[in-house]
Amino acid sequence: MSERFATDATLNLESAKSALSAGLAQIAAGASAVDCAPLTQFDSSALAVLIAWQRAAHERGVTLSVLNLPAALASLARAYGVEALLHERH
Repeated sequence: MSERFATDATLNLESAKSALSAGLAQIAAGASAVDCAPLTQFDSSALAVLIAWQRAAHERGVTLSVLNLPAALASLARAYGVEALLHERH
């Protein structure tokens, strides 16, 4: 059974550092999925955090599933050419 954690409603430059730390702690504790459903306000910092979480999970031998990625954030990922790095799962 996969352990899941959720993002906050906001993930932007101001909140990225604390969000990154919180997610890394969840991944270290065994989480293998992040639910982005609560995410309503974000900027490109959200992509950086999601990719860093993916990298941390990969280093633990786990693929981090990204659930409920907002369409606007998925579009931003496509624009930056990083959508494949998110390994989105539905």
